[in-house]
Amino acid sequence: MSNSDKLQQFKEVRSKMLAGGGEARIKDQHDKGKFTARERVKGLLDDGSFIESQAYIQGRSTEFGMDKKRFSGDGVVTGSGKINGKQVFISSQDFTVLGGSLGEMHAEKIAEAQSLALKTGSPFIQVNDSGGARIQEGILALNGYAKIFRNNTLSSGVIPQFSVILGPCAGGAVYSPAITDFIFMVDGTSHMYITGPDVIKAVTGEIISHEDLGGAAAHCAKSGVAHFRFGTEAECFDFVRKLMDYLPSNNLEQPPVTIPEDSSERITKVMSLIPDEPKKPYDVRDIIGEVFDSQSFLEVHKDFAKSVVVGFAKLNGRTVGIFANQPNYMAAALDINSSDKGARFIRFCDSFNIPVITLVDVPGYLPGIAQEHGGIIRHGAKILFAIAEATVPKISLIIRKSYGGSMIAMSSKSLGYDRVLAFPTAEIAVMGAEGAANVISRKEINEASDPSAKRVEKIAEFQEQFMNPYVAAGYGLVDDIIDPDYTRVELIRALEMNITKREDRPAKKHGNIPL
Repeated sequence: MSNSDKLQQFKEVRSKMLAGGGEARIKDQHDKGKFTARERVKGLLDDGSFIESQAYIQGRSTEFGMDKKRFSGDGVVTGSGKINGKQVFISSQDFTVLGGSLGEMHAEKIAEAQSLALKTGSPFIQVNDSGGARIQEGILALNGYAKIFRNNTLSSGVIPQFSVILGPCAGGAVYSPAITDFIFMVDGTSHMYITGPDVIKAVTGEIISHEDLGGAAAHCAKSGVAHFRFGTEAECFDFVRKLMDYLPSNNLEQPPVTIPEDSSERITKVMSLIPDEPKKPYDVRDIIGEVFDSQSFLEVHKDFAKSVVVGFAKLNGRTVGIFANQPNYMAAALDINSSDKGARFIRFCDSFNIPVITLVDVPGYLPGIAQEHGGIIRHGAKILFAIAEATVPKISLIIRKSYGGSMIAMSSKSLGYDRVLAFPTAEIAVMGAEGAANVISRKEINEASDPSAKRVEKIAEFQEQFMNPYVAAGYGLVDDIIDPDYTRVELIRALEMNITKREDRPAKKHGNIPL
């Protein structure tokens, strides 16, 4: 064969490889409102930056006619590229090739991309659109999943890992995303479940649609499996690219610092956002928007466990993680799900050198039989563990209430907060004034000629003497009581004074967080 023939052969083979499952299957993908694997890579990465790996790999199975169903790439596109100039590694499953099913060589390609991401200290993004394990390859497909899961685990806390679900993701396939840091889903396109609606109907008799069982709404609002939800794939890609700008490439780097558009001396009208009535709700997102760099807040887990708000923001150009109580939902009480949500977010921030700032207005852990029997003790302890374990700068601002065990979780210097600030409106105590007065002054109230009036008197007395930040400040448990107009100024000062913090922990393999 002449050189020109070989060149022509190369062009034909490459053209076939780039076509994936062929024009008809690509059209089917587009008709469903979905991009192809290569279009997704292009949508996520900077123009012209993608370098493909192992593009010509083919499956080795010969059983069940698989020797006649071989495609270059074996149903997944892998390689490296850049997002806003930052190197990342990526895998994108190709549903046009054997339904994106995972076989031996398909898994090897993903595992290779994961390994290279870990070796180079680069974030890893996996785009999932797959019918699941390739049944024809049996145990080799399951072994492939195991390799991917192990690499996810080894990479955890070393490099950021993103899972973008843009099609079916069922059975064993769901566990790789579950190990990664963030899961992104698109309404009407993304589905995740261990067993689909047909199996559930056959086993339990329950009837449910794919979307209701494992769609974006179900996993973002109910299960908490997914972190972000979008209307289109394009919106999802734009957000992934934006989020990447807030994060370091690995655990040895500091988060990127940008030039802030806001003045570090900007006065904040926070008190106008907080009701005078101490039990009246407000939206803590309004305070976040007022204090942190303009339009910089990226909320995580927005629709799940709404009594806390977590997410990334910029403070004078620096990335910070925000963990805030949300008074307009369940009075901001911490429950099982919000404890999990907060603890996981704090641990991500600690892994990647992102300072944590808590905004505190919390009445306590949620009481109730369902919470107790559901394990609120075990789940609530996760926040305590995560804060105590974290070595990044930790700054707490007490806005209104900080009671009981939740005070320890959100604002205790002894648990490990480096700087605790409080507004003059802050109430720091074991419990609210009503409950405290009923316990401490029960006998005096019961023996009074007018118990109701005496109760009101004792509540007011307790509020005046103990329900203020000066008691805690007097013991050194609050570092400073600040003017709310200078909230932004004081948080920036607190961050700057702690940004070079170094803190060691006892030598050990790892702690045993109460999972």
